[in-house]
Amino acid sequence: MTSDDQHRQAHSQLLNKHGEQLPSSRDETILKMFSFTFYMTMALTVSFFPLYFDSKGYTKIQIGALYSIGPLMGIFANLFWGLLSDKYQTIKKLFLLLLTGQLITMFLLTGADTIAVLYALMTFFYFFQTPVNPLIDSLTMLTIRHSGKSYASFRVWGSLGFAFSALAFGMLLRSIGIEYTMTLCIGTITLTLIIGMLLKDRTGSSTGKMSFTGFGQVIGSPRFLWFLLLILILSIAHRMNDGFLTLYLRELGASDSIVGWAWTVSALSEIPVFIWLSRNGHRYKELPLLMIAGLVYTVRFSLVSLVNEPEWIVLLQTMHSFSFGIFLFTALRYIQQLIPDHFRATGQAIFAIVWSCCAGLASGILGGWIFDAWGPHVMYRFAALSSLIASFFFLITHWMQKEGTPSK
Repeated sequence: MTSDDQHRQAHSQLLNKHGEQLPSSRDETILKMFSFTFYMTMALTVSFFPLYFDSKGYTKIQIGALYSIGPLMGIFANLFWGLLSDKYQTIKKLFLLLLTGQLITMFLLTGADTIAVLYALMTFFYFFQTPVNPLIDSLTMLTIRHSGKSYASFRVWGSLGFAFSALAFGMLLRSIGIEYTMTLCIGTITLTLIIGMLLKDRTGSSTGKMSFTGFGQVIGSPRFLWFLLLILILSIAHRMNDGFLTLYLRELGASDSIVGWAWTVSALSEIPVFIWLSRNGHRYKELPLLMIAGLVYTVRFSLVSLVNEPEWIVLLQTMHSFSFGIFLFTALRYIQQLIPDHFRATGQAIFAIVWSCCAGLASGILGGWIFDAWGPHVMYRFAALSSLIASFFFLITHWMQKEGTPSK
């Protein structure tokens, strides 16, 4: 056998029954590294940007307004970049554009000296930053669709990146100063951009063509809209915790170290559940799993509303594994059944808009009002009630679909 014959044989072994080239171990490793480094940047923006802006003398109200820009911009940006990805059937090229935009904006942010300039630059930053996460999910789903691999086995690397960054950079910034936050962020974005150049681009079904008519039929189906409504109800509870956990810990007298550990513990707690789901998740129906996630959220937030010691909050953050871990993995798997491959990026973008952007806005407004009026304990009880309502309707929807009754 000649070397050319051997090469053709090796190549054919990478093709599945659909005639598609299966991802190599190198392709999968690069995608995992890309997720790891992107979530390092996410940890910096979530955990340390508020401290950086505080050190610059901005008020808490100004910093809060800065963080409201993200969900607002995400509603437009996720849909815009998702549609572009599906229209031109590329994800890798968009990654390079988005990361380049982030990098340029980050350099400009280091010289921002007025609140107006800061607002403008953060708007551009979120325009380039918020769509990356759903696009990573899209690329992962397209990479594993016929390979037998699990989404969770890839997503776990994002959790590792977030946890590593929150802990390691937290210790580093305490030593060298919070003013180096932007420098570290420039470094992580640059590293992600370099890895992004090595990614293998993947597209949806080759027979599917992007059409707004077909897209409208998919996202306008009652089953899809009802699912998004339940996701919104559950996500409002989740986002309340994301938005007000640090303030709650501060009110309980927590130090910066305890705040950092709370975020690190939650990120690390996802890992064993993601690993377990990657091996066993396919054995269970999606809606019952989402019902279980909602019940765990209910118990978790109910317990948080009862404690008065910050150390107990850190311990309860371990329940993030069974609440968010099950929720994210299962919701994305369910969307795979509802959205065709050639609408994958747009479907992921709409999911991100609902669970991140819309829920973020709603939880910020509603959670902030409850927090100010009645305190964090009442706010967490409301989050527990919201989780319980979502859990109940996930179960009802499962029964209706099982019996063949059309869901709402």
